[in-house]
Amino acid sequence: MLDSFGREINYLRLSITDRCNLRCRYCMPEDGVPPTAHDDLLCYEELLRVAAAAVSLGIDRFKITGGEPLVRRGCTDFIRALKALPGVRQVTLTTNGLLLVPLLDELSNAALDGVNISLDTLNNAQYQSLTRRAHTADEVLHAVRQCATRLPTKVNAVLLPETADQLIPLAELAQALPIDVRFIERMPLGTGENAQTVDADAALTRLRTRWPDLKSVHEPRGNGPARYFHAPGMQGCIGLIDAVSHGFCARCNRMRLTSTGLLKPCLCYDQGVELRPLLRGGADDTTLRDAIRAAILQKPAAHCFAQRENITEHKSMNQIGG
Repeated sequence: MLDSFGREINYLRLSITDRCNLRCRYCMPEDGVPPTAHDDLLCYEELLRVAAAAVSLGIDRFKITGGEPLVRRGCTDFIRALKALPGVRQVTLTTNGLLLVPLLDELSNAALDGVNISLDTLNNAQYQSLTRRAHTADEVLHAVRQCATRLPTKVNAVLLPETADQLIPLAELAQALPIDVRFIERMPLGTGENAQTVDADAALTRLRTRWPDLKSVHEPRGNGPARYFHAPGMQGCIGLIDAVSHGFCARCNRMRLTSTGLLKPCLCYDQGVELRPLLRGGADDTTLRDAIRAAILQKPAAHCFAQRENITEHKSMNQIGG
């Protein structure tokens, strides 16, 4: 369906948990955040009911997020059931990769359409400092390599001042492997550290010192707003997601459902429609569909990252849903 500004809304990010096995500095406080009680999370049956109602309104693409979605038991079965819903066109997953390899067969058999793997640095010590855990970048890189042989794979790296020397090494993964590597400006949300980001245009300028013939790619490579670039010899592409410096609100096509059932029209604002009371209060499908429609019509014209005093969303990204 169209929102009140004429944008086609066809993409829903479904968070299935706020829990994570990492404590990334730009995402969460060192001690984490209080985990949501299990009874307050939407169960898989409730998530499927929301998805079916969303499909009836024209939303046919879904991203499974968290927290770390693979920490929730039954995630692969849920993905299989979601992909099997009539009208669902695409289901993809975002993950930190640490639990991915043992589940690749199940995810492939569930007809998952693609995986985004977060990896901000290839330096093991730096990875441990950023994530505050003993895991290594090598573990994630192994998951990237294994996943790329089974499923369409993208690597997501947040642009941070302290990882500036990792820009080209990470981008070289798109040359060595059939994957896309996307660099994301850090959004001024949540309670994490390292609020500074690196401007995407500055990153592109530096990338062109390594690949002077890096050219824009215009064919779609996903449902999101990334600008993609390619140079001869690359197996994949390099992407830039520049919500802070450029913004892409005029073509935003997405909604977000938190793991507790808040349907959010925009990351920037602490507003949305609570679906959990409807799901557990006996609401019929028409009422649920009307609530989703109302949330879509609440979608603002644009975020307010450039006016940080106007940001009303103060939850961390694991609570919002990646």
